[in-house]
Amino acid sequence: MKNQRVLVIMPNWIGDAVMAQPLLQLLQTQYPDVQIDVMATAWVAQVVRAMPEVTEVIQAPFRHGVLQLRERLNFARKLRSQNYSAAYILPNTFKFALLPWLARIPLRIGYKGESRYGLINRMHFDDKQRPRAMTRFYAALAYPPVDSFTAEVPKPKLVVKDDDLNAALSTFGLTRSQRIVIFAPGAEFGNAKRWPVEHFASLGQRLREADPKVQIILMGSAKDTDICAQVKSGLPDAQILAGKTDLFQAVSLIAAADLMVSNDSGLLHIASSLNRPVAAIYGPTDPAHAPPFSDMSWSFNLSLDCMPCKQRECPLGHHQCMRNLMPDSVADRIQSSLRWN
Repeated sequence: MKNQRVLVIMPNWIGDAVMAQPLLQLLQTQYPDVQIDVMATAWVAQVVRAMPEVTEVIQAPFRHGVLQLRERLNFARKLRSQNYSAAYILPNTFKFALLPWLARIPLRIGYKGESRYGLINRMHFDDKQRPRAMTRFYAALAYPPVDSFTAEVPKPKLVVKDDDLNAALSTFGLTRSQRIVIFAPGAEFGNAKRWPVEHFASLGQRLREADPKVQIILMGSAKDTDICAQVKSGLPDAQILAGKTDLFQAVSLIAAADLMVSNDSGLLHIASSLNRPVAAIYGPTDPAHAPPFSDMSWSFNLSLDCMPCKQRECPLGHHQCMRNLMPDSVADRIQSSLRWN
């Protein structure tokens, strides 16, 4: 692929897109002169801006759940003019596999997905009986299909420029002269992934006792405003930024954090890929599937018999995987590791 151009179509979830970033690293290592363009939804595109391997970010203009065949034909004509030599199609849907085929991109790489024979011409297969970590799942696309993928995979890595970081701090009245702790108490997947709001508040109180000047930020999308307000009711000095930042501002603020505490969410994986200290709270999901990769990180889970159920709501109704994970045990481990007492 020397001096050639490739297209990577990113997954639609932020955390998945971060987990796919090692694929870009591998492509750049294998083909140092290759130009990597990335197509992504509007929200994922803002995270892709922090991926240093990307030459151009192309925002996908399509609505979720709609074929929009005419729009795809028109968009495919634009892609055809770029003379891509290969396309890596990370979403498993028919719709996204259709686009590179319509654009006549000669090599189209992806997993079997939804009836994609013919649309994908370098087909990979996933063994459901032997699930892989997400980074390995996507990174395998950098190589020819094999029964057992054993190659070394780099960690996800995002990069935020100092100017962007400082601009975000200034916009929201924060300073790097005092510790910045970010809590992400929401989870797009569902309520089962959410550590109780009172646990977040108790953890914040412990951290504030150790450092009264710490800046505690409650972050998330506009959908998380209510749950952040519930945390703030037990932590009055915390600042709610949920719904007030765009995603790239959130990425920039996370790059300045001294600690990130989060449920299993996209913001968790952003913090991890920025190599910030991360405390990851797992309940219904498997920490081995998408663990934090920071040099300093902690994964908290109780390993109950019912875990991981991978359900949006607790099927047993007790939510013990989260309720019984006490804030003092999280605080003790964080503070002893960070020597923050």
